[in-house]
This record gives sequence, C-alpha cells and structure tokens, in this order.
Amino acid sequence: MNCYIDSSVVLRVLKGQKDAWKEWGRWEKAYSSTLIRVECRRFLDRMRLEQHWNDDDVAVAGSQLRRLERVITKVRFTAAIVERAAAPMPTVIKTLDAIHIATANLIRERLQPNLLFVTHDQQQAKSARALGFDCAEM
Repeated sequence: MNCYIDSSVVLRVLKGQKDAWKEWGRWEKAYSSTLIRVECRRFLDRMRLEQHWNDDDVAVAGSQLRRLERVITKVRFTAAIVERAAAPMPTVIKTLDAIHIATANLIRERLQPNLLFVTHDQQQAKSARALGFDCAEM
C-alpha cells in the first residue's frame, strides 16, 4: 500500500490516541506535504503555550515527531501545488487541507496511481473522495 498522510494522522499517532490509524507503518511508501512539519510543530507549541503539556512532554513529543517524520517522504511546497490548491475544488475545503489534497493529487498523477488518502478530517476525506481517491476508513 502507498499512502498520503495528512497531519491529523501524524498527530493522533504522536498523542497515542486509541483512534489513531491502525495501519500506521504498514505501507510500502508514505507521502505527505512538508506542511506537516509546520502543522505538527504548531500543535506542539500550542500544547505548551496553553499549558496542556509541560517542557518534558513537549521534549518527548518533539523527539517522537522527528522519528515519525523520518518514515514519511515529504513533498516540497511548489508553484504547481499552489496552483492546484488555488483551483476550484469539488467540495468545500479549508486552505491547508486543499494544499494536502493538491499535493496528494500531484503524487498520484506522477508516481503512485493507487495512492490511498489517509486523514481523520471528514471534510477533507469528502473532498479527496470527490477527486477519486480511496480514503482509509477511520
């Protein structure tokens, strides 16, 4: 299985949530946008600033995040992805989600025609399905 993983999937694995994607690590190749680096680190910082996590929690989570990111091939944010994300989408979609979908669409066209889209965001999954992606059941 080849898959595109959005930030929501990485964060649930990072937090050790019971509803995290059960197939984590069981792929041949996993991709995501370099956007996950920003989104996940913003989450860590928010947990610290809102005092949900102390310094030790943030340090452990940061270390875990670096390990998780090593197993995902990250695709750089390019002009082609910006153009795709800015184009009309078949459903309502938020900006960062559009970037993830545009990135996955580019990967599917160029490298992996059977790319599975993995997200915990139902609206994002709806958009991905509307574009012909199979989505992991969460």
